[in-house]
Amino acid sequence: MPDEGRADVRGLDKAAILLMSLGELEASAILRHMGPKEVQSVGTAMSGVANVGRDKVETVLDVFLTLLTNQTSLGIGTNDYIRSVMVKALGKEKASSVIDRILLGSNSQGLESLKWMDAKAVAEIIHMEHPQIIAIVLCYLEPDQAAQVLAALPETARADVIMRIATMDGIQPSAIRELDQIMESHFTEDLNIKSTTVGGPKIAADILNLIESAMEAEIMESVRESDSELSDEISELMFVFDNLMSVDDRGIQTLLRDISTDTLVLALKGAEEELRQKFLKNMSQRAAQMLSEDMDAKGPVRVSDVETAQKEILTIARQKEADGELMLGGGGEAMV
Repeated sequence: MPDEGRADVRGLDKAAILLMSLGELEASAILRHMGPKEVQSVGTAMSGVANVGRDKVETVLDVFLTLLTNQTSLGIGTNDYIRSVMVKALGKEKASSVIDRILLGSNSQGLESLKWMDAKAVAEIIHMEHPQIIAIVLCYLEPDQAAQVLAALPETARADVIMRIATMDGIQPSAIRELDQIMESHFTEDLNIKSTTVGGPKIAADILNLIESAMEAEIMESVRESDSELSDEISELMFVFDNLMSVDDRGIQTLLRDISTDTLVLALKGAEEELRQKFLKNMSQRAAQMLSEDMDAKGPVRVSDVETAQKEILTIARQKEADGELMLGGGGEAMV
């Protein structure tokens, strides 16, 4: 089958087409082994798949069978194998936290179950626990869920928890056992378990990036009063709306495909002129003119509405970075 046909199908669309080709029972069995983020992403892709031609289905099945045929380590599942594969795929630095979350999660049914819970429910479970335990839990969750849990915690606890996350450089087995007792869950005992690399200023920054702006400012002010150097380190790692200037034109064009006009109008109302022009120049002339007219007609808007719109766009940008469609924070080159 010609290789050029394979480039027409995105990774998520391939997964969606494959699952829909298998039938309801088989697809549901596979979905049960996925995490909440994967289920949501694949489910969204499945809902958007329509009028798939036979040639495209055959292409997806061909790719899947090729990967399966070339897979020589099925069933091994050792930690060393997982680490090797992840490092080769993502690079050592980016793979580190992913690896630890996978290996920790394989023995952490209690922590894994939290990913499926409402943020307020998670906060209700952990809010009376020691701040270090809360910090470990938030490190394990995805940043967007962790941000919601942090927002639901008592105001007096937030800065302390963020500081603990930012200064955390590992989780010892004893901490995992303590968390096991608290969550009343079962972890498979592993005498060879190593300290993980979850936590650190970057994780703290990722969580704060996704929290409401006023709350973020309050937390950072408290952190700054306690440890100005740590505050500066976290701030440097936070990706704010103005940092989209570092994304190249192809990345901005990719981003624009998933942003609603209303959201973009609000977000750009509070942006610097240089960033406005960056977005406008990556639109068609007619679309740019209409957007400019919409911004002029909008009139004054609340700062909170602007911040909400900007955070929504940043969330989309981070998801696209995770999907390999663009890069943030480094003069990003769009990925194909």
